[in-house]
Amino acid sequence: MRPSLLHLLCSLPTAAFALPGLAPRAAANSTAPGSAQLDAQVLVLGGGVSGIIAARALHAQGITDFIVVEARDELGGRMRSASFGAPGNELVVELGANWVQGTQEGDGPANPILTLARKHGIKTELSDFFDNTTTYDVTGPVDFLDVLNNASDAYDDLVNAAGARIPSAQVDLSARAGYSLLGDKPRSAREKASEYFLFDFEYAQTPAQSSWLATAWNDNFTFDTDVGGFSDDNLFSIDQRGFKHLIQAEAAEFLTPAQTLLNTTVAAVAYSDAGVSVTLANGTTLRAAYAICTFSLGVLQNDDVQFEPAFPSWKAEAVESLVMATYTKIFLQFPENFWFGTQFGLYADPERGRYPVWQNIDLEGFLPGSRTLFVTVTGDFSERIEALPEAQVQSEVLGVLQTMFPHTTLPAPSAFLFPRWHSDPLYRGSYSNWPASFVPAHHTNLRATLGRLWFAGEALSEKYFGFLHGAYFEGEDAGNAVAACVLGTGCAPRAHIEVVANSAPYDV
Repeated sequence: MRPSLLHLLCSLPTAAFALPGLAPRAAANSTAPGSAQLDAQVLVLGGGVSGIIAARALHAQGITDFIVVEARDELGGRMRSASFGAPGNELVVELGANWVQGTQEGDGPANPILTLARKHGIKTELSDFFDNTTTYDVTGPVDFLDVLNNASDAYDDLVNAAGARIPSAQVDLSARAGYSLLGDKPRSAREKASEYFLFDFEYAQTPAQSSWLATAWNDNFTFDTDVGGFSDDNLFSIDQRGFKHLIQAEAAEFLTPAQTLLNTTVAAVAYSDAGVSVTLANGTTLRAAYAICTFSLGVLQNDDVQFEPAFPSWKAEAVESLVMATYTKIFLQFPENFWFGTQFGLYADPERGRYPVWQNIDLEGFLPGSRTLFVTVTGDFSERIEALPEAQVQSEVLGVLQTMFPHTTLPAPSAFLFPRWHSDPLYRGSYSNWPASFVPAHHTNLRATLGRLWFAGEALSEKYFGFLHGAYFEGEDAGNAVAACVLGTGCAPRAHIEVVANSAPYDV
């Protein structure tokens, strides 16, 4: 399942570990207005997966005159980890992206994130979502694995039925409408929790908020080998260097200090057919022939960076039509382990999405002795808890644990932590999700260039939105396209559609 990842219209910043062997570049001096002097041929805005892979693509084609501009003190974007735990029992946990989703089957295509994980020795463990889960409701431990299995079948039916609609160009609907048309209408708390585990835990939004068709192809192109997917396996990172090590180590193979600006926040981006000018928060200006923007969809939607000129209506509509979802992991460490011995615990609360999916990492093969577990919330509930004091969130979480284990006297947690992705101005959420109203023409416009300003990130990926590998492929594509422009080997700006029209006129 995808972490808060994870899945970036731009792969912005991240912090904690210094990039191996790389010291930050000092900010360039301001260039006088109107001067033809350039600070670089290409500026890569954002040092996450898309940004680093775009830079690698430039480097691979002999272009070294570029600068990666990163707001945090390290590379990695939403691959963000943190040190967690009481003194003497600290561990590194993943606040954001946590899984290699879809790996490789036989000699079939390999997920490029898997390739990087193997190359850089990332330690992972296979997640077992269905055969390693214990279930609970308001009465405590209760076995409703049969309900969970039914939800899994219903999700498979949802995906298959969507696939049948695409060849005949049938209109998209919400995934909730799709479920309902197939006769699946969860009513009990157990049914709703099981559906959540299959759907919201992946997409970070409800079926009612999500596209039926895009949900299906997003799943298929990653997990279904019959349509070119990688595999249905999910590898959970337990690497104590942080999952971000795979992109930091990759960057260290080609980036030099002169090509990197860390701790550098972009305030404004001016673009034209002649070049790009970037104003930093400290007032410094950087000028380049081209720029690749990998800021997250949420950053673009929240106007955290000013664009000059403002986005044209067709670009603004595309940006605002997609959704930046939020996926929040809440970590707890205790003096002793009193919980389930499986990988997952599923809690069915009367309120759908209230602290439902629990993960145990105090297990052999994971991080034994860590005495740590975490619970995931998503979407609107994530935004709700971000508005609350930490003490209130902790009280609610402990209340749910007490409900799950009614005959246990819960010890006070020795450590408690959760990120606030939605309110963080560097991210404004975790990863993108397609609503039913987001049509192919919007996707075209989301990817379209503005003068010499190019865009990359997971949100631009039609097949793999929300996934790390979506960020990878979009970064690679943008890097190669900009390289062709710099080298004069066939510059092909991405076209746009001026007006996104309905398939038929409204009869009103």
